[in-house]
Amino acid sequence: MSSINELYPLPNSNEHIPRLGFGVYRSPASQCVKSVHRALEVGYRHIDTAQLYGNEAEVGEALRTANVPREEVFLTTKILVPAGSPEATYEKLVESVEKVTGPGGYVDLFLIHSSKSGPAGRKHLWQALEKLQAEGKTKSIGVSNFGVQQIEEMRAYAKVWPPQVNQIELHPWCQQLEIDAYCKRNGIIVEAYSPIVRNYKANNPTLLEVSKKYNKTTQQVLIRYALQKGWVPLPKSDDPERIAANADVFDFKLSAEDMDVLNSLDQGAEGAIVEAVVNE
Repeated sequence: MSSINELYPLPNSNEHIPRLGFGVYRSPASQCVKSVHRALEVGYRHIDTAQLYGNEAEVGEALRTANVPREEVFLTTKILVPAGSPEATYEKLVESVEKVTGPGGYVDLFLIHSSKSGPAGRKHLWQALEKLQAEGKTKSIGVSNFGVQQIEEMRAYAKVWPPQVNQIELHPWCQQLEIDAYCKRNGIIVEAYSPIVRNYKANNPTLLEVSKKYNKTTQQVLIRYALQKGWVPLPKSDDPERIAANADVFDFKLSAEDMDVLNSLDQGAEGAIVEAVVNE
């Protein structure tokens, strides 16, 4: 049986990413420090934030005041859109790193948060990230919400290819089969955001039936499902008990039959609650 400490190797790198992460999307500044402390306390060693979330500084404060050495925590942040020039974009990246880890610090992974800035914007962002990585301010770089063609177009200019990670919405109702298969073929780690579908499916009869069989919560079943799909799930909660429960997913395994039952729920792009990628 795997454990919360299990790691995946990142492509073209000596770095490793923990198989389970803790998300802080919309975790209010007043709550975020406590939630990250709780996550670290129960064993998470992978924290996922973003400029968009408005809590990079709070994540940084939590890391500085926790009883866990910085080098034991895998830390991710993201940039949404380029600034006015390559230099300004790079400065925006450095600002994030310093917010989270202080001057001279580093993050483990920096992602382009969205593909929506167009081909020129995506190129601009990637080149700024490559510079950040070359300077040691991030160990790894990747993308989020990118489809097949958007990753393929990077080949023309990227010094670092493939991106080491693609973070996309993934759960039984939105399995994004094409991009998932493409990433796995190319050695790109697939991270799953909204793996518990923001609890919108907590009363789904099929999911409830499976969870009763294992005497687990629906959230635990969904996180376990993501792990067995080979994804790196990033469940988010600000509830201390739920934070702990969401990490307690390594003492059971879903059968092949139950994986098939959950796989059968796929609605393609229609099943997305945030965004399904466009692959063409």
